[in-house]
Amino acid sequence: MYTVIGPVKSRAMRVLWMLEELGEAYNHIDAAPRSDEARTYNPSGKVPALIDGAEVLTDSMAILTYLADKHGKLTAPAGTVARARQDAMTFWLVDEFDVILWAAAKHSFVLPQEHRVPAVKDSLKAEFSASADQLAAKLNGPFLMGDHLTVPDILACHCLNWAVGAGFPRVDDKLFAYGKNLRQRPAFQAAAAR
Repeated sequence: MYTVIGPVKSRAMRVLWMLEELGEAYNHIDAAPRSDEARTYNPSGKVPALIDGAEVLTDSMAILTYLADKHGKLTAPAGTVARARQDAMTFWLVDEFDVILWAAAKHSFVLPQEHRVPAVKDSLKAEFSASADQLAAKLNGPFLMGDHLTVPDILACHCLNWAVGAGFPRVDDKLFAYGKNLRQRPAFQAAAAR
C-alpha cells in the first residue's frame, strides 16, 4: 500500500487522483508543506512525497510517471513515439502552466515578504492566458493525448484548478469544458474529498 504525504490543496492532489484512477490502495498524511512532519519524508519540506515500501519518492510529476509506468496505465509505453509525444506535452505543461502558477504563489505567500514582487503577477497571468490558448488549440479530443486519460491530463486539470483558485483569468470555453469534465470523474471526486 502506498502513502501520500501532503494536503489535497497542493500538488499532492495529483498523486491522490492518480492513485484513485489506478484503483490502488493508499494512506494519506495531510502534512503541510515545510512542516516538521513533511520534512520527515522530504528534508526540503516540499510535498508531495510518496512512500512505496521502503522508498520515499518526491516531486509530483516524477511520482505520476513512476506510478503510470509501474502499473502500465494512464501512459504510453516507454520507448515509443506515443510516449515521446506524451512526455513533450507533460514538459510543456510544466514549463508553461505549473511554473507560472508556482511563480505567482511564491510572490503571493511563499517567499518572505521582503522578496515578493506583487507586480509580477499581472505578467504571469498574461503569460498563463497565452499558454491556455495554446493548450486549447492542442486539445483535439476528450483528453490531451486522444481518447484516454493520461498523466498530462492530471497535470493540466490540476493547473487549471490552481489558476482559478489563484484568481487567474478564466480560460476559453473549450478548455473550461475540458477541465469541468475531468473534475467530474469519480476518481477526481474521491481524491478531492480526502
